[in-house]
Amino acid sequence: MGNKPSIYQSINRRRRGILLLAVAATVFACLLDLGTGSSGLTFGEILPLLWKGPSAGGSQGAIVWRIRLPMTLTCVFVGGSLGLSGLQVQTITGNPLASPYTLGITAGASFGAAIAITVGFTLFGLQWAGTAALAFLFALGVSLAIYALGKRRGLSTSTLVLTGIVMNFFFSALKEFLQYRASAEIAQIIANWSFGSLGRSTWASASVAAGILAASFLLLFGKSWQLTALTAGEERARSLGIPVDRLRLQVFVISACLIAGAVGFIGTVAFVGLVAPHCARMLAGEDQRYLMPLSTVLGSFLLLLSSTVAKWISTGAMMPVGILTSIVGVPFLFVLLLREEG
Repeated sequence: MGNKPSIYQSINRRRRGILLLAVAATVFACLLDLGTGSSGLTFGEILPLLWKGPSAGGSQGAIVWRIRLPMTLTCVFVGGSLGLSGLQVQTITGNPLASPYTLGITAGASFGAAIAITVGFTLFGLQWAGTAALAFLFALGVSLAIYALGKRRGLSTSTLVLTGIVMNFFFSALKEFLQYRASAEIAQIIANWSFGSLGRSTWASASVAAGILAASFLLLFGKSWQLTALTAGEERARSLGIPVDRLRLQVFVISACLIAGAVGFIGTVAFVGLVAPHCARMLAGEDQRYLMPLSTVLGSFLLLLSSTVAKWISTGAMMPVGILTSIVGVPFLFVLLLREEG
């Protein structure tokens, strides 16, 4: 009995160490992403430019502060949003195959954003705000539909994934119909945006994405004990006095906000919300105090890595990161499906 606290403390020390390593790896990935591009920059060139701030002169200063840094920071905050939302969707559904993408939430957000692009919808005179707003409304609609289905009928793992596939096909068809009816210019914008591109990143997108992620993380971290208890089973959570239905509804709404921010700024990025939580869970276990920040950081790391590789292999315009995340994510999902069936 006397050695149990020390074992618990050693486990937590290990978790903190893993989290610090993940943060360090993400910082390194940021520098790597900043240095990768048609105008290659070494760490020795990047660090002084960052130290000088926006006043750094010359072509290199303009490249870093006006183009690459907004793109890298948007990548960090959007990736973190995808990792965090994916984790919580898996937690509240109790389904390891669940993610905003596999459940069709991302597809709903994408259709909402496509409507905004087609009709030129703005909010407060800002196009990105209008795109994010409609993306949120449709992501929320899909989330509430899944919540209602799960509450009334109780969905198995396979049924939930099939529901997501139906949602994906449905909203993809609607988006393609919009492209068909739109002008050639608008159709091309929707097509390029659907691949998930960081090329539209600005300081505004980075700032708003950071605000959405920070607010959502604080709200969810305040419920870390309840979410950890929920992983032990719904009945166990209810016996501890946790309002499970209300908790699920709150998490679905927050997740919809995270996805809307991600989709509204860079478009559709698949599977980061599936891969990051699984990697985090293997490293940190089910304690949400460590699992939540680790999944967020790993989401940022994965998207940064995809961005760096996309720049590295592109000969002209930067390859959309959504293509790379899909190439990696599809076999990962296939392995998970085989494991669940086994």
